[in-house]
Amino acid sequence: MSQKTDKQTIQTLLPGSTIGILGGGQLGRMMANAGSAMGYRFIALDPTPDAPTGQVAEQIVAAYDNHDAARELAKRSDVITYEFENVDADVAAMLMAESYVPQGSELLYTTQHRLREKRAIEAAGVRVAPYREIRSVDELREAVTAFGTPCVLKTAMGGYDGKGQWVIRSESEIEEAYETLARARVQLVLEQFIRFDKEISVIAARSPQGEIKVFPVAENIHVDNILHLSIVPARITEDLQQQAERLAERIAEGLGVVGLIAVELFVTADGELFVNELAPRPHNSGHYTMEACRTSQFEQHVRAVCNLPLGDTTLMSPVVMVNVLGEHVAPLLELTARADEAAKRLKVAPKLHLYGKKEAVVKRKMGHVNVLAETTDAALSWIEETTIWKV
Repeated sequence: MSQKTDKQTIQTLLPGSTIGILGGGQLGRMMANAGSAMGYRFIALDPTPDAPTGQVAEQIVAAYDNHDAARELAKRSDVITYEFENVDADVAAMLMAESYVPQGSELLYTTQHRLREKRAIEAAGVRVAPYREIRSVDELREAVTAFGTPCVLKTAMGGYDGKGQWVIRSESEIEEAYETLARARVQLVLEQFIRFDKEISVIAARSPQGEIKVFPVAENIHVDNILHLSIVPARITEDLQQQAERLAERIAEGLGVVGLIAVELFVTADGELFVNELAPRPHNSGHYTMEACRTSQFEQHVRAVCNLPLGDTTLMSPVVMVNVLGEHVAPLLELTARADEAAKRLKVAPKLHLYGKKEAVVKRKMGHVNVLAETTDAALSWIEETTIWKV
């Protein structure tokens, strides 16, 4: 079933169809698990043999910019999606011309580059932290003087979990910060530091037909620039939750999103919201939906790219998602092998998800635990009492 748009013919892909994924990491793995339960087949393109997605689906082992491999993926798929935004945009554009990629390449092009992303967010009528493009160390000095310290210098492309950025805390750091990040040979952007009270995120889904649904707001806590906890419901006012949801809807509509868009926001002490970053895919802060919502973010993404009606996003239980890094794996596996008295006493239900990565490297994301509970305080108490995540 299909209908024509100004870009591609919108297609409705029913269960039994094959979904190709650019990328074979944990997001693709969880997408394939959710979609397989619906009756879809999956094939991933990833350069790492036996990648997490390849353990639960077929895999083409090749570099992301390998056009021949991408064409093979297209040949074997009815629809193509991506699980992370650093997919080669030229490959995505080529696939747009030769196969069905409902997310398109424009959103990738926008969200792969911080300056383009910020301008697109502003065009959608949503605020971001004040910023400036930086092309020289002199421009950086001028911008730091204007913004004051601290402020954050970032590479416009690449970088995640704190990589590709430098928090400038004094003018004496300006030259070193510039020289260090300029080595990446990409544009730089300086952001004014927002003194925020909380970090939150909202994940919105949009179908090719324009249907939009948002998931409940998550309150996020980071440690060493890596997401540590997502707390749902977020500990903010109902009014702020509604504002954040409306912002996510506006961005999804304004950018013509198909699939998921994760909107990360800062909440200031006086209740102002500033968008920090976007991610056009399933997101770490949405993993809580796997058990806590009627529809998970992964099922919703499949529904959106296949042009099915979007699922109910109602929250069924308070939940805290805690990331499992390499250093947490061994003690967590020991805990799963014995009776969990703390879980019984606190009346919580920890749900473990491991991603199938071979090496448990320190600070590497290896999995997550969704702790379902009567209250988020009970879930947080269980996380603290295990002592696994002592920070």
